[in-house]
Amino acid sequence: MLTLKTSELSPVEVQSVLNCAVAPRPICFASTVDREGNVNLSPFSYFNVFSVNPPICVFSPSRRVRDNTTKHTLENIREVPECVINIVNYNMVHQASLASVEYPKGTNEFIKAGFTMLPSEMVKPPRVAESPVQLECLVKHITPLGDGAGAGNLVVAEVKLIHVSESVLGDNGKIDQRKMDHVARLGGDWYCRVTNDNLFEVTKPVRSIGIGVDAIPFAIRNSKVLTGNNLGQLGNVEALPSLEQIAGYRSSWEIQELLNADDAEMQIHLKAKKLLDECKVMEAWMVLLAKK
Repeated sequence: MLTLKTSELSPVEVQSVLNCAVAPRPICFASTVDREGNVNLSPFSYFNVFSVNPPICVFSPSRRVRDNTTKHTLENIREVPECVINIVNYNMVHQASLASVEYPKGTNEFIKAGFTMLPSEMVKPPRVAESPVQLECLVKHITPLGDGAGAGNLVVAEVKLIHVSESVLGDNGKIDQRKMDHVARLGGDWYCRVTNDNLFEVTKPVRSIGIGVDAIPFAIRNSKVLTGNNLGQLGNVEALPSLEQIAGYRSSWEIQELLNADDAEMQIHLKAKKLLDECKVMEAWMVLLAKK
């Protein structure tokens, strides 16, 4: 394993490693204004939501690694502590990237990148009309994390208004994750896109206490077929199926055929893995426990 001591690396080298490793990162497309009302629009990938009560987003307009200068966004929110965080999706990612160009101060990146300015309701900076979700925020704190090239400036912004496009809502009136078409930042020039093909659900272990991987029988835990993810699924059940359930499952023709195979354990584990990949966890347990 490669081990790197950050104190022995340049800021550019640290940035390269961390941006590739800590990914994907959502994109904060922040619109701000200075005290004269000049509009700025710029993307930042050091960004996330940190609280819901109060609703807080945090992002970091870092000092430029090249020459240690600060960005217009940071200068603006020091003058007018307000911003709109516009969520970036695939349809606008190239325009958002164009807005990151270091245009001279006073340049309106809405115009340069071809975005539509939409008046905000509670803050001075305009919203990006093309963005599927726009968050009007008041900046509560700005904390410098250093004074050298590449140092971040932690911006704590409280969300006051949330605007959601009807185009990303489901039948229940809530945001449909499949309609967002999110993009996220990786290292270098790389981005990724969240499509229906790569979306998946993981059952949250919040309503019960799972038995844990350590409670899985040794032969199953050391399977040559089941992955660590599969073991996590198996360990996330509150209790194993009953003997009656297992007996009923064991009596089926398909399971009997697996149990009578020359490589019965392998076949059982392959069947269980297929069920786990389909999120049929209790059925997978019954298959695994069918072998006495």
